[in-house]
Amino acid sequence: MNDSILTHTGIMIVVATGMMLLARCLRIPGIVTYIITGLLLGPVGLNLLAPVAGHGNSYSGVAVIAEMGIVLLLFLVGLELSLDKIRAVGKVAVAAGIGQVIFTAAIGFVLTLLLGFNTMEAVFLATALTFSSTVVVVKLLDQKKHLHKLYGRIAVGIFLVQDLVVVVVLTFLTGLGDPQSATFSSLAGGIGRSFLGMGIMLIFALFASRYLLARPMAWAASSAETTVIWSLTWCFAFVVASEKLSLSPEIGAFLAGLSLAQLAIAHDLRRRLHPLMNFFIAIFFISLGAQMELEAATAYWPAAIIFSLFVLIGNPFIFMVIIARGGYSERTSFMTSVTVAQISEFSFIFAAVGLSAGLIDEAILSLITVIGLITIAVSAYMILYSERLYEWVRRWGWLRPFRAAQYEEPETTNTLQGHIIVLGMNAMGRRIATLLHEQGEIVLAVDSDVHKLARLPCLTLVGNMDYPAVAEEAFLSQAKLAVSTLHIEDSNNLLAYRCRQAGVPAAIHAFDESVIADLEQLGVAYLIDPKKSWVKEAEAVVASLRREGL
Repeated sequence: MNDSILTHTGIMIVVATGMMLLARCLRIPGIVTYIITGLLLGPVGLNLLAPVAGHGNSYSGVAVIAEMGIVLLLFLVGLELSLDKIRAVGKVAVAAGIGQVIFTAAIGFVLTLLLGFNTMEAVFLATALTFSSTVVVVKLLDQKKHLHKLYGRIAVGIFLVQDLVVVVVLTFLTGLGDPQSATFSSLAGGIGRSFLGMGIMLIFALFASRYLLARPMAWAASSAETTVIWSLTWCFAFVVASEKLSLSPEIGAFLAGLSLAQLAIAHDLRRRLHPLMNFFIAIFFISLGAQMELEAATAYWPAAIIFSLFVLIGNPFIFMVIIARGGYSERTSFMTSVTVAQISEFSFIFAAVGLSAGLIDEAILSLITVIGLITIAVSAYMILYSERLYEWVRRWGWLRPFRAAQYEEPETTNTLQGHIIVLGMNAMGRRIATLLHEQGEIVLAVDSDVHKLARLPCLTLVGNMDYPAVAEEAFLSQAKLAVSTLHIEDSNNLLAYRCRQAGVPAAIHAFDESVIADLEQLGVAYLIDPKKSWVKEAEAVVASLRREGL
């Protein structure tokens, strides 16, 4: 291979970085920027990745990077699939998720036949139009800080239900093999073996999450590097197993993420893998744009526009009807419906499977890619500016036919205020957290080791406060006090700095004389004396805090 993966990755990252700087000034969403970067690098633009833009050169750098990116993206999608999330939004997620799949698939299939496509092409196009992108929506809602709002929770629950349906469809396609030269019995046998293999892996994944993974992953949680390595090892073990069972590697990666998603440390693991997710989202969408062959899809431009409008308008319309009938308000129904106005990363996987099996040609693959580029780009703006879009649509009266309720549901997010954060569950930290809790304070104990948080009477959070996301989840800016019993100078200084910025008093463990000057300069309200026994010092800290009214 003349073109190295390193060279291609370097080109993609350098150009994407420059484009992101420009996009930030123009307020262009990141995902749209990645797609434009891919088009710029591909044959449509500068042709810098020309040798790897075609589908024939499957061993080239971008193809390998894209395949790796898809596997890891599916692992991260599976990692979002906590069954508790689906239970949290209940029937509406299941009803809307499955209902939309049925209606969109049926309408999409009829629409494709009316536009002159044959039956097999109609099956793949309808499937591509059916599912929405969990990765895109989660990233955009996270960017808006709306993941924990009611409509955000409903949307994520719906996508997770869809993801389960996707795995079933993907398993079916994997079992087809080459239907052109297959008999009915061989097709039935192939599909049966695929579902049997998927069932075996699913049962093992759920069994492992319940009985095998909890202790070793909890032990590894104290080290960020160990956690990431173990989770990726688990991912690729499932990928290898899926290939041995003649399944798609994406199925294995998804099931690996699903098994880890049920663990107590799953939320912390998602935070630690978040930078990796951002990287591969960029790689995935850049490589998608770079592999565009617009010439193959030129004949289908009218169909591409019709299908894109169906996804951008039809999918939200279907969701609006279902969610409004579920008793949710007009605003919540609309905001949730807007999130589904794009096709999924699974759509491209389906198309690739169909192409490799000879069921569709490159023109259909390129058509699906064009639809993806249009819908993902437009829906990114729709989601980011959904509040303005809602006010505009409401003003024109276009939501009246849905007869949704006009009241506003109260947000029931778990917001903490006036609480005390205790960081570091060593013996002193546990004692301080327990004493404060016994005195009626709302206490949030934070540690990266799930074992150290066990059996505490107060609220707990698994994570490392060095990460801004953890500090945000602990509602540091709304706390009345932050206490750190850590023996880590950098972490203590960072907490003290953030507390000063937020106007929150801090009590920090001055475990060495060399750290006292920096902590005093950072305005720490109370320095925990390391010379006293941890029992006496813990009691002294609590007494002092109570005395000073902190």
